[in-house]
Amino acid sequence: MLARSASMQDRVAMYNANALKIGIFGANCSSGRSATKVPERWTATWPDCLRLARMADEAGIDFMLPIGRWKGYGGDTNFHGTTLETVTWAVGLLGATQRITVFGTVHAPLFHPLIAAKEFVTADHIGEGRFGINLVVGWNEGEFEMFGVTQREHDVRYDYAQEWLDAIKRAWTEPNAFDFDGRFVKLRNVQASPKPYGDTRPIIMNAGSSPAGQAFALRNCDAFFVATAGSRTSLEGNARKVAEIKLAATNLGREIEVYTVGQVICRPTQQAAEDYYRHAIIENADWGAIDGMLAIKNITPQTLPAEEYAVKRQYFAANAIGGYPFVGTPDRVAEELHGLSKAGVRGIALSFVNYLDELPYFCDEVLPRLARLGARAAH
Repeated sequence: MLARSASMQDRVAMYNANALKIGIFGANCSSGRSATKVPERWTATWPDCLRLARMADEAGIDFMLPIGRWKGYGGDTNFHGTTLETVTWAVGLLGATQRITVFGTVHAPLFHPLIAAKEFVTADHIGEGRFGINLVVGWNEGEFEMFGVTQREHDVRYDYAQEWLDAIKRAWTEPNAFDFDGRFVKLRNVQASPKPYGDTRPIIMNAGSSPAGQAFALRNCDAFFVATAGSRTSLEGNARKVAEIKLAATNLGREIEVYTVGQVICRPTQQAAEDYYRHAIIENADWGAIDGMLAIKNITPQTLPAEEYAVKRQYFAANAIGGYPFVGTPDRVAEELHGLSKAGVRGIALSFVNYLDELPYFCDEVLPRLARLGARAAH
């Protein structure tokens, strides 16, 4: 392990000087972020995740971000039908790496706050300050039914998450036993030791898109994921979005970093990249799984006119299930990622159809170009 101070500044910077943080998104789930039927799609086995983490660590990738998923979406592949639980996954990867930050993605309503606090501290000590938390409140009713948990009304979910996080932060910081008497969370004579590594805390991220979710992120988080920041077409639009979020945080007396998500298909020629994108993402899309995901959001042929549903269905598949597709040569992908950095986006979590097959080319060709553009430090 590398010696580190684990100050909050170090944690938020992920212990390096890269202006644009590059992460790997969704590798704990079968098919990753690509609802495709191609045979080379990601399987999310533990040996492959371990190889991927070590490869990413050596190449200078900044972080790994898993998806909190408990149930597949059906279709021919049962998209996300095989998943690894995220905190234990992070612990295994942290123990096998030296530099990379690894997140756990945690549904607050499904984890008792004191158990979560202890799990997070344990992971944080194993990683010597490299563990992060992606806090989610949940949206998939079918998953909550598995646990016998009734999902709260939308905005109340964030009221609960606030108490849940407040209780965890007290467990991390209170030197003496304490009681917690909230509306939802009631704890008595709480004692918790050790505290997080380096007497700070893990970095916290959230991707709430509703007004209540955004307000929660601004109050509590170090990193805010904004899916709409993935557009490569408008530097000005992205810069405005980033500025709005940062100003809102400043008005609360806080600082926050803006992140986004995307999918990369990078090949030596533009034609080769576009051909594979069309082959894997469109022509071999798992439409049954895509329909299943849309149905959970109440987007179905029964709730929308046929033409509108077809447009939404195609858009959902073509945009990597909410992550903008960066498709092209190393020069083009690097330029587009650099554009996000120039707009003030602090980082991006990327997915690939097959991470192990495609990450080496991305690291060999795109990362050095980003360094030459000034978005990354030379590795």
